[in-house]
Amino acid sequence: MLSSAPALEVMDLTRRFGDKTAVDTVSFVVEPGRMTGFVGANGAGKTTTMRMIMGVLAIHQGEVRWDGRPITNADRAGFGYMPEERGLYPKQPVLDQLVYLGQLRGMTRRDAAAEAAELLERFGLGERLKDKLEALSLGNQQRVQVAASLLHDPAALILDEPFSGLDPVAVDSMVDLLRERTRKGVPVLFSSHQLDLVDRLCDSLVVLAGGRVRAAGTSEDLRARGPRRYRVTTAEDAGWVRGAAGVEVLDVAGPTAIVQFADDAAREHLVRAAAERGLTELTAIVPTLSEIYREAVR
Repeated sequence: MLSSAPALEVMDLTRRFGDKTAVDTVSFVVEPGRMTGFVGANGAGKTTTMRMIMGVLAIHQGEVRWDGRPITNADRAGFGYMPEERGLYPKQPVLDQLVYLGQLRGMTRRDAAAEAAELLERFGLGERLKDKLEALSLGNQQRVQVAASLLHDPAALILDEPFSGLDPVAVDSMVDLLRERTRKGVPVLFSSHQLDLVDRLCDSLVVLAGGRVRAAGTSEDLRARGPRRYRVTTAEDAGWVRGAAGVEVLDVAGPTAIVQFADDAAREHLVRAAAERGLTELTAIVPTLSEIYREAVR
């Protein structure tokens, strides 16, 4: 069951490069069976954090915990990791190097070959097994890199921009594979600049800016914490809302206004005024991930 699967905990991680603190006391949890989106601008510290989780970079402060205890290199060996810089060999046949990588993870040659062939088939590369990596398009090379991270039935997945360069069909295949893992209780952390994709896929979000966590939580929690905006439509031009006390007017277009209230009393006052003008709509606007992100990093 998911509740018995381990969680990945990042606790006060800090990393400095000379005088620059690239990651500053970053903390969050990747729960079992959940996809957590890691978002932030270039240079926010996402890749550095992932490298510390995987032991690629030394941790200057803080710790990473797995299953409630400090993580070990043996634990990390069971993770699936997709780094920002791709680590495959351009002149080796695709299947051969996946089999080699699987064997490094403790798989038998036969099992590695079978699993690699199945993953590549699902990514539409079933007929390219013997091709050298350099003969594939960049998008197909990305597919192979994704397959390498999933090959050994990982206990957790740490994926740095896994959807970069993938076409919509490959994205759908990748999403299916990730959801199969989360159904088994695997915690998944992935970074992406594609906020619409993160919004669609993720159970939880971590927003990083300037090396610090600016927002973290489930999508529902973050939306609930966001600004409460409303769409108000009446039978006449909505310009009248600009004079309402305690109302911030964000936009007016004909009979419709987008507003934000200082408090409940301001909302109730505006509703009464709108009813006198033929109120036809008062709808709460659910903030998008892009709006949550911009608010968090402002």
